[in-house]
Amino acid sequence: MTDNTNPKETEETENFEEDIENLEAELDADLDESSRKLKELEGAFLHTKDQLLRTVAEMENLRKRSQREREDASKYAVTSFAKDLLEVADNFRRALEHIPAEMREDAKSKAVIEGLEASERSMLKVFEKNGIKKIEPMDEPFNPNLHEVMFEAPVPGKPSGMIIQLVDAGYVLNDRLLRAAKVGVAKGDGTAHNVDTSA
Repeated sequence: MTDNTNPKETEETENFEEDIENLEAELDADLDESSRKLKELEGAFLHTKDQLLRTVAEMENLRKRSQREREDASKYAVTSFAKDLLEVADNFRRALEHIPAEMREDAKSKAVIEGLEASERSMLKVFEKNGIKKIEPMDEPFNPNLHEVMFEAPVPGKPSGMIIQLVDAGYVLNDRLLRAAKVGVAKGDGTAHNVDTSA
């Protein structure tokens, strides 16, 4: 039997097989390199996406905080001015409370007194229009968030911690305390201690 294979064909076949192996090796190396680069790009993409999402969240939080600060500035811009006016309101009230009864009957004094009362009412309306509300607690439990104790006194039948006298009215501006109400509080007479700590 004779071998019909041509040595040149054999060599070409071997060279061809070697070329295929080399090409496969190159393709495998290129594929490995491409996979590595793809993983790097995926990692970079995920990192960038995470940073973008965090930045978007920070911007949203900043927007909300800025909005809240603008609203607070608008609601409470008059705080300092309002505190100064509280003294004027107190002086109106004190002046009206200390007018003797005989002066209230005098025709000349009556017009002045009515003017003072109208001015006080007008001031309180302006307060209310601007979110300032008066706190006048009586026969309520003492609340340290809204009231300031000026004195304590034993009062039969009143539980300890109950407000028995209003010394000066308090005020709130849009639910924020401007000035605590100054009050007298019942001192313990053996009944339950009644202090409101809910606020």
